[in-house]
Amino acid sequence: MATPLSFITDQVRQRVRLDGVDLGGDQALARRYVRDEVQRYSERALGGAMPMLGDETVAEHQIIATITGFGVLQPFLDDPEIEEIWINGPDRVFVARSGVAELTDTRVTATEIRDLVERMLQSSGRRVDLSSPFVDASLPDGSRLHCVIPDVTRFWSVNIRKFSRRIKHLEHLVALGTLTRQSARFLRASVLAGQNILVSGSTQSGKTTMLNALLSSAPPGERIVTVEETFELDLSAPDTVAMQCRQPSLEGTGEVTLRRLIKEALRMRPDRLVVGEVREAESLDLLIALNSGLPGMCSIHANSARDALVKLSTLPLLAGRNIDSAFVVPTVASVIDIVVFCELQHDGHRRVTEILATSGSVAGSVVEASTIFAVRNGVIAATGSYPAKTAGYRRRGIDLPSLLSRD
Repeated sequence: MATPLSFITDQVRQRVRLDGVDLGGDQALARRYVRDEVQRYSERALGGAMPMLGDETVAEHQIIATITGFGVLQPFLDDPEIEEIWINGPDRVFVARSGVAELTDTRVTATEIRDLVERMLQSSGRRVDLSSPFVDASLPDGSRLHCVIPDVTRFWSVNIRKFSRRIKHLEHLVALGTLTRQSARFLRASVLAGQNILVSGSTQSGKTTMLNALLSSAPPGERIVTVEETFELDLSAPDTVAMQCRQPSLEGTGEVTLRRLIKEALRMRPDRLVVGEVREAESLDLLIALNSGLPGMCSIHANSARDALVKLSTLPLLAGRNIDSAFVVPTVASVIDIVVFCELQHDGHRRVTEILATSGSVAGSVVEASTIFAVRNGVIAATGSYPAKTAGYRRRGIDLPSLLSRD
C-alpha cells in the first residue's frame, strides 16, 4: 500500500505531466503544486478516506526534495556542516561532519537509490550500468559523485563529496587552523614566483581545497588551464579553462583520457597548468609539460611529502617500457619546486604538517629536498631552511629571509 507521501508525490507528477511543465528549474512553481496536492490530500484525510499526515510542512519539504532534488539525501546536501555522504546498504547511510563519520537513521531502497543516481547523472552526460559499473561525475553544485553498482558490489555503493564554496583563499585556511599566517604567506609567494607545487596527502585530507586556495593567489592576468577526471576545482580567476575526462560510449569510442587532456592543454596558451590529481601514466605527461618551463600544480595521494616525491618518480614508469628512472627521477627533481603535505587528523581537522622545497639535485635515486616548514609544538613553523631554487622569488622581488624568519 502506498504511503501518504508516495501517493501525494504520484499525484504531483501526474499533474505535471498533464500540464506539461518542468519543475526542475522553478522552485516556486514546484512548491505551489506540492502545496495544492498536500491540501487536497488533507481534505480527503479529514473525511476519513485517507490516513492523516503528521506534519504538512515537513511533508511538503520531503515531496519537493523527491521531485526537484535528490530525495532522502537532499537534507544532507542542504546541510552546510555535512561534507560527505555515502551509502553502503539500505540502512547504512553515513555522513561526515568536520571529518568525523556518523551513521544516520535514513533508510533507502535499491530502487530509490537507482532513481537518485540516474537523476544525478542527467546533467553530467555520464552513465552507470552493467557494462560500466563505476562512474565519477560532478553534480550541478560542483559536488563529486562516485557510484559502484551490483554485481561488483552487494548493494549500490554511492559517495557524494560535497563542494564547499566557503573556502576560497589561503586566509580561509589560516582561519580554520590548516595553515599559519607565515606558512600561508610563503605559499602565496611561491605561487606568485611561478613555483611548481605538488600537493600531497591521504584521501579527504583537503588536497583539492588546498589547490583552490593556492590558485586564488595567482596573478589576475594569468590564463589557467585545469584538467581533471571530474570537475572539482572551482577557480575565480577571470581567464580559466576547465576540462574533464570523458567515458567511452556504448560502442567503446569517444573516450578522453587525462593524458590526452594534458597534451591538449599545452595547445591552449596556458600561463599555468593544473592537474587535479595524478594516479597513473599521466604523471609522465605532466612532468614533460612542466619541463618546458610552464608553471603548474597537481595533487597526489601519499603518506608524506617525501613519499609524494618518490611516488611521482615511480608513476611515470607505467607509461611504457621505454621510460626508466634515469630520466624520471632527475626530471622530478628539476621541475617540482614545492611539496605541501595535508593531513586529516583524528579529531577531523585538516592541517598542513609539512612543506618541502626540492634542491634540483638527486642523491642516488632520491630527490633531494629540504624541510621549509614542519610541525613544532603542535603548530607548523619555519625550520630555518630556505628553498634552493630562488630565481622565481628574486624576479618577483620576494625577500625570502624576512618571509621565513623563525620566531
